[in-house]
Amino acid sequence: MNATLIANLRAQCGGPRDGALLRFSLGNALLAAGDAEGAATELRQAVIFDAGYSAAWKLLGKASVALNDTVAAADAWQHGIAAAQARGDKQAEKEMTVFLRRLERPTP
Repeated sequence: MNATLIANLRAQCGGPRDGALLRFSLGNALLAAGDAEGAATELRQAVIFDAGYSAAWKLLGKASVALNDTVAAADAWQHGIAAAQARGDKQAEKEMTVFLRRLERPTP
């Protein structure tokens, strides 16, 4: 099922429906399938289409953590917090703030 979904979403890339939502959906499906690198690539495209898409920034941070790239994760969440603040999305802002604090907390 997920492979079919990914194939269908990829088939739409570059077409008239290509945009932030399509790339977010593809990144989400890839991350769920365990392809964090592919997910990060698509999520970066999503935020290029719409830099104010806080959900894409949030998921890009999660994909970056899965890739053990804490610098990229922190950067994504910082951008996501700014995007959420600009749109008044308090919940997304709060979630990414928590993720960022956990990331910055030293591990024992």
